[in-house]
Amino acid sequence: MALIKGACRPSPGRPVGRARTKCRFLCFRELKTLDSFDWSFNPHLPKKRLLDLATGRFLTERRDVLLLGPPGVGKSHLVQALGYQVLKHGGTVLYRSVFDVVRDFLHDEAFAGHDKILARYLKPDLLIIDDMGMKQLPKRSGECLFEIILRRYETRSTMMTSNRPLEDWGKLLGDVPSATAILDRFLRHAEIVQITGKSYRLSQSTGAASKGVEEPDGDAEEKPTKASKASRRPAEVANV
Repeated sequence: MALIKGACRPSPGRPVGRARTKCRFLCFRELKTLDSFDWSFNPHLPKKRLLDLATGRFLTERRDVLLLGPPGVGKSHLVQALGYQVLKHGGTVLYRSVFDVVRDFLHDEAFAGHDKILARYLKPDLLIIDDMGMKQLPKRSGECLFEIILRRYETRSTMMTSNRPLEDWGKLLGDVPSATAILDRFLRHAEIVQITGKSYRLSQSTGAASKGVEEPDGDAEEKPTKASKASRRPAEVANV
């Protein structure tokens, strides 16, 4: 499979900067790597499976990936880090939260831009959809997600994260038939990685409170990093 390098585009309102590796369609919250992940925090992490995903073989095999687990165990960090590995090998990646996906489709459809926004989601070698299950989604969300999954099926890889069991997806989407259809396609060639353990973010907050230190609010699904033990420098991504 031919892989391409291009120029980066950050998500609106998210302070990111220039990455060493040029990348196309990037919308990471921050530039996360596997090296910066604190593997020692959770002994239950399936590290071997995650590092195998970092080789990128799932892309050439057109397989999908689903990371399941409670909030705070590092799912968002891991999928962004795996996406960065794809970029380092010359691939194209688009990272969006499920809320961004639905908002993009509903907004652009109102302005007759359906085909344009769909093309954006079909083009990258790896599409990462994060945060499935954070809260119930708007009406027609199931239709939007199903079209993406159906059109990418067996042609491009999709990676998703969720903190809710699969049987809850119908309720989250407000559309049981669409949820069933999504899971039928997505799971057929998907690798499911179950992550268990306590929340890194909660343990950090508890530790800070016990020391009388106020813990600042962070993004949803903040994850364990080695950088939390040292000074952190924001990642940089160039605007296109």
